[in-house]
Amino acid sequence: MAAIEIVIPLYPDVTHLDFTGPHQVLSRIPGARVTVASMGGQDISAEGLVFSQLADLAKVERCDVICVPGGFGTTAAMLDEAYMAEVTRLATGAKYLTSVCTGSLILAATGLIRGRRAACHWAWRELLEPFGVVVDDSRVARDGNLITGGGVTAGLDFAFTMVAELAGEAHAQSVQLGLEYSPAPPFNAGRPETAPPEILATVRQLMDTRIAGRIEAARAAAARLEASA
Repeated sequence: MAAIEIVIPLYPDVTHLDFTGPHQVLSRIPGARVTVASMGGQDISAEGLVFSQLADLAKVERCDVICVPGGFGTTAAMLDEAYMAEVTRLATGAKYLTSVCTGSLILAATGLIRGRRAACHWAWRELLEPFGVVVDDSRVARDGNLITGGGVTAGLDFAFTMVAELAGEAHAQSVQLGLEYSPAPPFNAGRPETAPPEILATVRQLMDTRIAGRIEAARAAAARLEASA
């Protein structure tokens, strides 16, 4: 029986939990092979950690599942034609298109999920709209073979959803128990709907320092798609 090929395409300034969390879970799927790749196999720096010995994304022939992580580097990644060409190539032949956090913006920039529902980090989800993608505020959203997680920690929920999809619910529950995934956050501040107003204002202000560049990048990537259609 052929291995289930799962590819995680990294780029500079990715958020490491966006892919290390899912990687921990997905690597426990029987028969799965999880490949973490970058352009040229270059080392990737992610918020103080450096990931090395990566596969060369251009040399990855195919995958069954592509899982695109998010991060502040999403802005540049969407406009990186070489990176986007490899992501588009792999996504075109994949059985499942998946992402975590703002990774859905990269999937959207391929043009392959136009008209479909996708999740994203709450602060950036509206940027899916220029690509013709329907915003879904769920922690894990599914639209056919498109399965996407919300911001950062939602990647774990997404990953267990994928384990259930690929190996059955019983195995997913066994992995969940083995990893003791039983979240009990110390504060009810994980969503804008539940966070105290002053906390929400502080975080929004932080996000707003980056929003202009990301909006510009999303519009440029969407315009490039239109021009190539």
